[in-house]
Amino acid sequence: MRIGLVAGEASGDLLGAGLVRELRALHPDATFEGMAGPEMVAAGVRPLWRSDQLAVMGIFEVLAELPRLLALRHAVVDHFLHDPPDLFVGIDSPDFTLGVEAKLKAHGIPTIHYVSPTVWAWRPGRVATVARAADRVLCLFPFEPRWYEGSGASAEFVGHPAADALRDAPDRAAARRALQLDSDAELVAVLPGSRGGEIGRLGPRFAAALAAVHAVRPATRFVAPMVTPALAARFAADLAALAPGVPVVLVAGRSREVLAAADAVLLASGTATLETLLLARPMVVAYRIAPLTHWLLRTFGLLRADQRFALPNILADAEVAPELMQDDASGERIAAALLHLLADTSARAAQVARYRELGAQLAIGADRRAAAAVAALVHAARQDRA
Repeated sequence: MRIGLVAGEASGDLLGAGLVRELRALHPDATFEGMAGPEMVAAGVRPLWRSDQLAVMGIFEVLAELPRLLALRHAVVDHFLHDPPDLFVGIDSPDFTLGVEAKLKAHGIPTIHYVSPTVWAWRPGRVATVARAADRVLCLFPFEPRWYEGSGASAEFVGHPAADALRDAPDRAAARRALQLDSDAELVAVLPGSRGGEIGRLGPRFAAALAAVHAVRPATRFVAPMVTPALAARFAADLAALAPGVPVVLVAGRSREVLAAADAVLLASGTATLETLLLARPMVVAYRIAPLTHWLLRTFGLLRADQRFALPNILADAEVAPELMQDDASGERIAAALLHLLADTSARAAQVARYRELGAQLAIGADRRAAAAVAALVHAARQDRA
């Protein structure tokens, strides 16, 4: 069995690595090649391109990189058409991988798209694009397959690998010992984003919110895991300007331990909200995108005014976590939401209970189920050719 794969960014690299390990357990003689990161390479994928070559975020950033990305996609398609695999798996990064899948599928190569695009949040018309590109869609969330009903695409919920991995997460006491944090203090984890644009839009507002919270609850302590030294320096400047004297500890990485150590979490909307949910930590979620991007999305009907954006709320189909978007994500309003959460033990308990229910629904052995789906499609394709 020979499988081609393309994964973009670190999250796709982790998904691909789990899939490959389980496929090798089912088929020890299987081989893998394509666009891979370090985790996939360690799992046994021959890297023809690097996953970080797709690490571009934002409409205008993508436009600037478009010639390079189109050339890269052409190279990927050309390689797999000249040396066809038994099956091709595109992992996330739909704006890139779906184009590859569509061309390979048109030439008779079976295709799987692993991770449904967020058709439930915006651009639902992409369902048709996915159906044209992929023979099968592997979904991380239980509500996603129904979006593909009647589209011609076969969609399957396989669970979320992060939910399986976090079963062994450290408890609050162990995480605080590991981070050398006060075992008894009220502790808030602060995650203002993992990219420069996010820090630029949310950093000052988060800093102002921490100052306001500290003024009301001076015993509260804050800890912020930072992805890179450059982002840490940027957020430190916001804190120095807007929250001088507020006890904030910046930690290099270690976001999972920081979340596990916290009594409550203030964070930017994104993948960290899922990890916070899986660790069953109460949270307040904020989200700001570039004003022009927001205007374009609203103007062309790609973003509804009434829709939820925080993943825990989407999964629950209810506002479990307070969510503040664009102008609502001011320092004052963020502080008010966080102060309410810290003061109201029943609100925190309600969030924790719901997150544990949702986490259990996601922890169903995603890597194993995804591998079984890939192997089954390869087997079916071979039977069709026989």
